Amino acid sequence: MQSISLYTVYFENEIGNYSFPNSPENLYEPLKYFIEIGGKRIRPLLTLIASEMFGLPKENALQASLAIELFHNFSLIHDDIMDKAPLRRGKQTVHLKWNDDIAILSGDVLLIKAYQALAKQDARHIPALLDLFNRTAVEVCEGQQMDMDFETCDQVTIEAYIEMIRLKTSVLLGCALAFGAIVSDAPKKDRELIYAFGQNLGIAFQIQDDILDLYGDPEKFGKQIGGDIIANKKTLLLLKALELAQINPESKVEEMLLIQDNKVKIDTAKSMFDSLGVLSFAREQMSIYQDKALSALNDISVSTENKKTLIALSEYLFLREV
Repeated sequence: MQSISLYTVYFENEIGNYSFPNSPENLYEPLKYFIEIGGKRIRPLLTLIASEMFGLPKENALQASLAIELFHNFSLIHDDIMDKAPLRRGKQTVHLKWNDDIAILSGDVLLIKAYQALAKQDARHIPALLDLFNRTAVEVCEGQQMDMDFETCDQVTIEAYIEMIRLKTSVLLGCALAFGAIVSDAPKKDRELIYAFGQNLGIAFQIQDDILDLYGDPEKFGKQIGGDIIANKKTLLLLKALELAQINPESKVEEMLLIQDNKVKIDTAKSMFDSLGVLSFAREQMSIYQDKALSALNDISVSTENKKTLIALSEYLFLREV
């Protein structure tokens, strides 16, 4: 953990020094607010850690890590609008603190700022960085559209759901790690392996997020507990419950979705999911993707010593309490 904290302190200092213009105030104040409320900064840390794992000082990967964080925050601001989310990181979301129009435009600026940061990396790496970044940006949008489509789709398979979270969440973790490999001139095979590590880690992380949305501690989770159930959002938990309900109609999952009282609905869902074994299933799936991630990391052609920080970070990610 000490090695991770060194990267965290370094990046927090750098993003803290990142400046936005003062005018127009309604364009830039929301961005200052959103950046300052923080978060774990997992994605930029992955870029910095990966670059040093392959032998490049983290300072030389700073702009790539900033690009990842700015892009991530752009996507969160827009996601919160689409999800009508009241909280992000325990604070009021931008679209509620200001309004939807301001949140959309401020988010757009962050996307442009991400490209500006990326353009400051070594010119020899920019074509590869841009190729991966552009592909990732499109995939994130595809994943978000799939997520929205699922809201009105009666038949969503668990396989389709995993593909959606791969696109919406996991490819950005893969991209962040591959950025570190690219700027460090790592071999092509190692770039592919570290991307696979990030992608599988991201899927496991999102499954854990689904679990925490219903079972997490609201003080630590930073978002509204039970928000997915209240919105009838098709998470891995709900999809598995619906699948099992076809075998056991007495579970009355469909009836649970119609409950109007939020507290009653959340309590009913927890009880139902526990009795159906849904929580255990989700935890098993999370472990499968964790194992895939660690297997890819193990195959990367650097010493175990050099991998220690990434291993420690991946373990830290799954210490969030259920």
